[in-house]
Formats: sequence, C-alpha cells, structure tokens
Amino acid sequence: MAISACVFPSSQRIFQKMPAKSRRKTLTLDAALNERSSFQVAVRNTGTAQHACVRLEAAAPAGLDVRIRRVGYVPLPHLNTPIEPDDADLEGRDYLPGFVPDPLFDICEVTIPPLETHAFWVTVAPNRTARPGRHAIELTVSPALGDALTLRAEVVLHDIRLAKRRGFPITHWFYADALLDWYRLEPFEKAFWPIAEQYLRNYTGHGLDTVYLPLFTPPLDGDKRPTQLLRVKRRGPHSYSFDWRDVKKWVDLARKCGAQRFECVHLFRQWGAKLAPNIYEGQGRDENLLWKPQTGAVSKTYRLFLSQLLPRLERFLKEEGVFNKTFFHVSDEPHGDEHIENYKKARALLAELAPWMKVMDALTDIRFGSEGLTDMPVPSITTALDFHNASMPSWCYYCCGPRGKYLNRLLDTPLAKIAMHGLLFYRWPFKGFLHWGYNYWNLSQTRTLVDPFTVSDGAAYGRGWAYGDPFVVYPGPDGPIDSIRWEVFAESLQDYALAQTVGLDRDDPRLAAIKSFEDFPKNAGWRTRLRKKLLTR
Repeated sequence: MAISACVFPSSQRIFQKMPAKSRRKTLTLDAALNERSSFQVAVRNTGTAQHACVRLEAAAPAGLDVRIRRVGYVPLPHLNTPIEPDDADLEGRDYLPGFVPDPLFDICEVTIPPLETHAFWVTVAPNRTARPGRHAIELTVSPALGDALTLRAEVVLHDIRLAKRRGFPITHWFYADALLDWYRLEPFEKAFWPIAEQYLRNYTGHGLDTVYLPLFTPPLDGDKRPTQLLRVKRRGPHSYSFDWRDVKKWVDLARKCGAQRFECVHLFRQWGAKLAPNIYEGQGRDENLLWKPQTGAVSKTYRLFLSQLLPRLERFLKEEGVFNKTFFHVSDEPHGDEHIENYKKARALLAELAPWMKVMDALTDIRFGSEGLTDMPVPSITTALDFHNASMPSWCYYCCGPRGKYLNRLLDTPLAKIAMHGLLFYRWPFKGFLHWGYNYWNLSQTRTLVDPFTVSDGAAYGRGWAYGDPFVVYPGPDGPIDSIRWEVFAESLQDYALAQTVGLDRDDPRLAAIKSFEDFPKNAGWRTRLRKKLLTR
C-alpha cells in the first residue's frame, strides 16, 4: 500500500487535495513547562486503486501527555466575504470553496481514499513530572497493509512556568437551549447537568474564565426556547417570588469547572433596549409569559418586576461570593440615535433601582463611552482602538465581522491569523474580550436546530452571517467535539499569559509590527520567533 507521511505545524490547515509537498520527518516545538502545544501528522494515499487504512501511535517520555485526534471535514459552500484578492496568506485558496478541516475526533485511525491527504491533530501537554529540556516523541504511522513509517517531534520545554492570565476576562455566550435541544432534554432535568458539565469544562479548559448566567432566557438572537434558571412565581398582579435553586446549581457547577467570573443575563431586549425580555412563570415549560411580548423596557410592569428582582439578585450574588466577580448588561449592540435614547432610559432605570450595578455592553458608537452611558464599553475591533486612543477603558469583541484582513476565527480564517489573538489582545490594555458564539447551533434567529457538521452559518450567509462564526465546538454523543479553530485560539491565549509572565512591555519594540486589529503579522514564523525569544528571555 503506497502512503507517505510528514509532520506539519498547527499553523496551516491540511486539505484533502493537498499534494505531499512537505517531506518533513521531524518538527520542533518550544513551550513553557505548563503550556499546551500541538502539531499535525499528514498522511497521503499515493496509490490510485485502494483505500488506505492508517493508524497513528505516539510514544512520549514520562513528562508529556499526548492526545491524538483525527481531523474531520465540514463544507464551506462559499468564501466568507470580503475576499482580499491581494491576500497572499489566504489559506486554501486552491481548495475552497470545498471541505475545510475543522472538527477533531478522538480517533487515531483514518481511511484515506486514493490520492487524498488526511491529518491527525496531536496535542502535547506537559504533566507534573515534566522537566526542562528536549523531549522526543516517536510517531508511528501504520497502514493496514504494508510497512510502518516513523516520524519524530521534539518538544523543547523551557525553564519557565506561565502564570495564570490576569486582568483580561474572556467570555463566549454559552447557550443552554442548544444543549437541551440537541440532547433532547427538558430544562433543567437531572440529565442536563452532566452534559452541561462536559461543555463547561471544555469552555474553561480553553482559557475562558467568565460564564454567562441565564437567570432568564437570554434576550438574544431572536425567539429562543425558554431556558430560565430562575423560578418565578406570580403572587399578585405585580408581586413575585423567586426560587434560586437552579441558579445556585449553575454557579456551583461553573465554579467547579474552573469559572472565575459570571456574566449576568441582559436585562433588556437586544438591538435597541426598547422592550422588556421574555420572562416566564415557573421556568417556562408551559411558556406562560409574565407579561405581553411587546411590554416596554421602562414600563410600569417591568419596573415593578425589577424592583423586586434586583435586590434579591444582589443578595444572592453576595451570599455566593461572586458579587464582585459578575458583569451586568443592559442591551446587546445598541446603535443609532433611537437606540441611544432607549439605552439612556433603561440605564437610568437600573441606576435608580440598583445603584450598585455597573454595566457593560457590546457596541460600536463611541458616544456610549464619551457620554458615560455605559460603565464599560465593549466596542468592535473595528473601533476599539478609537476608544483606546481616547483613553476610554474598554473590552473588545467581534461578531460576524469584521473580516478580510481583520482578526477573526472563521472557517476560512488562516490558522496563523487565529493564532495571533493572544498577542493582539496583549498589545493594548483592553480589559477583556467577548464573543457571542460558543455553541449556537440554530437557524439564525429561530429555535430550529441545524446540523453543525453541515451548516456553520445559521443558514444566513446571504444575510451577513459568516461560516464558522456561530460556534467553536460541535456536539458529540455526550459532550463537545473541539474544532481546530478552538484549539488554536486557546493556544494563542497562552501567548498573553507568556507576555504577562515575563513582564513584556506593551510598547516593547518586538511588538511594534502589531499596529491594529487589521494590520499585524499574519505569518506563523513571526509568532514562533517572538515566542522563542520570550521563552528564553
């Protein structure tokens, strides 16, 4: 059986139609003593008649834990626009539209059709017994028929241990409704919690420290299935009682899984803060709303509800020891003059009822910061540097865009660009990063599930959504399946911790090539060289 194999860095996708250009049999990675790294093994069936059944095995020294996963493929029907015709770094230019390598399956075998190239993703994590020095990993590629091939990877562990990232929270919106729908569960039955735990561990295991807290169904992304942790009982026309047992269970589980902070549900509807959110009696199983869907944001009905909820929320958070570790929202992505006026009214209502509450929201208009309408702006990366240059502390975010030359994490974003997240976040003193799509597996703005392995844009590519934006994990039989994008993003966050650990000045000349979220080094070599300098100090 005719096969060839080579080791490949994790900074470039391996497409099925790629010829076996690389003949690299060895590869070297540099890492800190507690830093995860990865590489790929590409295997090509050079024959024209038979499928090749291939297995990959790794032999590593005692200080290293090695995980092998088979790279899967998902369709990319079109390139995400805008397409930069002069972008020499566009990855897969010769193979896309087509199938993109993304999901990672815990399988160390693959069947390769003739004249195709497939890949394994190899993750290396030092364990507690790891020591500085060079550590060799022997790789054996074994076809079902024929002789095995031997490859080698070397991990150089430097005598430095990364400190935990400080002062830069990261959150992605965690959709409980998607878990309920995919696994055919009722909220919040006993079987839900073990599934949620698997996803929360995955979430925090990829460098995220802040988890969304859905007291009630998030007023985001259209009509959503009720996922209301807080049990609400109507006692009179405008009188309510609250049962916090499932809220506490969520908080306890998230903290058990490594979460350090919480992001409280948005208190007003998305895109304008014009309406009160949908809140249900009980937890919404019968979808009995406490008020009509068109109830105003600052109406008497919602004001009276908030006047009872917010003092109890404050007490609950203090009792649980997370009051100073919780972020609060008014409304997502307000924009334009009308939204500003609505936002002012909603913010004034919260200031009246909960003067202790500081708020933050994803927005782009700098007036929200300059006029003090929000305590912590979260501007898009298209305008984030405007806030920075105006000396306004802020987080940053992106959603669906910007694309093209900008930083992003889409199915056709080159991996070398995705790997720059950590260093770009570090370059300026932003206070955190927010993204909306951890596990949004729905048709855009609906309750209808999609198959994430075939639909990665919410079926809304023509309406502004992008392939790969709604989610970074795929649903597995009893937990999440990682994506390549998610793995590279997580590894990039280690760069932030590395820069922080060695005390790298944000204005250090070595970071001068990072000029904006659009203008920054987009080749893997630049990052590799900088990392090695920082590791060796």
